[in-house]
Amino acid sequence: MAYIDGFLIPIPKKNLAAYRRMARKAGKVWMEYGALQYIECVEDDVQSGKLTSFPQAVQLKKGEVVAFSYIVYRSRRHRDSVNRKVMADPRIEAMMPDKSKPPFDARRMMWGGFKSIVAM
Repeated sequence: MAYIDGFLIPIPKKNLAAYRRMARKAGKVWMEYGALQYIECVEDDVQSGKLTSFPQAVQLKKGEVVAFSYIVYRSRRHRDSVNRKVMADPRIEAMMPDKSKPPFDARRMMWGGFKSIVAM
């Protein structure tokens, strides 16, 4: 069964084009090192909840959108191997030359690794 890294990211609407460019470059690197899929999505039908929701999870602010992203691997071991290579690749570092101005607030980003339990 596949292993998935999942992400929720708050992105200012004004930075969405810059984020998309960065994500395309990053996706190429992940795929080059063996990721099975690299998917970036932006909210389309996302409601604020009373107890929990995607906007609440990232403390969404006015003028921002929620991005949901995931990367698929064969296994956790495969994920760890791919990520070691990706993080050592200078193209990843070069994507954010000015670290003081990233296209999103990484402090409110959520991520985690997930084992598949059902796949169809």
